[in-house]
Amino acid sequence: MLFKKKHTNFTSESLSVQTWRRFKRNKLAMFGLLLIILATSISILGFLITPDSSPYANDQKPELHIKKPGFHAQLLLTKKNELSHKDGWFYKMVFGEISDFTNIPAYSYSFKGFDIIVEEYTGNEPNNGNKVPYNLADVVYDINNNYPIINDSATNQIEFYQLSTGEKLKINVSDLQKIVAEEHIQRRHYLLGTDLAGRDLLSRLMIGTRISLSVGFISVIISIVIGILLGALAGYFRGWMDDAIMWLINVVWSIPTLLLVIAITLVLGKGILQVFIAVGLTMWVDVARLIRGQILSIREKEFVEAGRALGFKNMRIILRHILPNVMGPVIVIAASNFAAAILTEAGLSFLGIGAQPPTPSWGEMINAHRGYVLVDAAYLAFVPGLAIMVLVLAFMLVGNGLRDALDSKSLDSKPLMGH
Repeated sequence: MLFKKKHTNFTSESLSVQTWRRFKRNKLAMFGLLLIILATSISILGFLITPDSSPYANDQKPELHIKKPGFHAQLLLTKKNELSHKDGWFYKMVFGEISDFTNIPAYSYSFKGFDIIVEEYTGNEPNNGNKVPYNLADVVYDINNNYPIINDSATNQIEFYQLSTGEKLKINVSDLQKIVAEEHIQRRHYLLGTDLAGRDLLSRLMIGTRISLSVGFISVIISIVIGILLGALAGYFRGWMDDAIMWLINVVWSIPTLLLVIAITLVLGKGILQVFIAVGLTMWVDVARLIRGQILSIREKEFVEAGRALGFKNMRIILRHILPNVMGPVIVIAASNFAAAILTEAGLSFLGIGAQPPTPSWGEMINAHRGYVLVDAAYLAFVPGLAIMVLVLAFMLVGNGLRDALDSKSLDSKPLMGH
């Protein structure tokens, strides 16, 4: 009785449940899936979790040019004399946020009267930086738009005239010094160091995940839509339509993928949107050939003939009866195409015709730092290269896992043998 119950539960499982159960048994595929989930989470959260939340993670500090991983710097945050750029968490997550402060690398600082004296960071040993005075009120307040300043040396106070309310405000210099020391001196850590332009390498690497996944996702969607449409038409109707579509497939197939992408990119122009379209327009061939072959093998099946006998239109038969039976292999090839799209985008950005600076693409990061491979900063090129390798490997592992899980030969046959 117990064995019979187990057999009943197994046979009543849907195909998706059986596929997922077999997929979970593949440890490498599950590892790849976890990597993809992690990368997707980083991509979605974006600037909410990056150390540098400026647009494109492009906060350049030439003084911090190529610093080693684990480097930390002391920054003086001075209020910008302009309106606030706070636009809400969702806008920040998607586009980043322009800081309301100017970050000045400071080797050391001291207070003197109404000023804070900052020794500029040079990166040399000893530092020997210029000592620049900054007015305390100018550091804390938006002077041009809000507060004209009066320094009263007799009372050791700074007097403000607030333009918006017309009120006069006074604050002691000692209180202002405390505010600057506690709120406007920041110690920032760079876990992966800084790049050629003094930008946080970790932040740009994290935002580069978004670029790679976006290119892969949109390109795969474009390729699947075109591939399914043309493959279904060729496989179902055959005849002259099949000949015409197969001729087009063979022509596109004969052109090297990278050359075709470069040609399309040159026609459409440089930019990340053009890369989406160009890569998608070169990957539909594999999908179309697969769909055509699958439909040719099942178009004469009994359920298709029954649909024709009942008077169903061709589009209904294709969309509702044939395509659901061939989507398994499409999912597998979509995973491999995703990996190929990431590699293609990285190659285009490396060549300078993909994502354009300051967009943080992994391929562009490798290109910008390729000259440091032979010196002591080779990690600047190796780190984004390693990120590409790991993400591509993750999609290949998932693709192989899906292939095995969808294979009818891998069905668990133990209950059937007992039966």
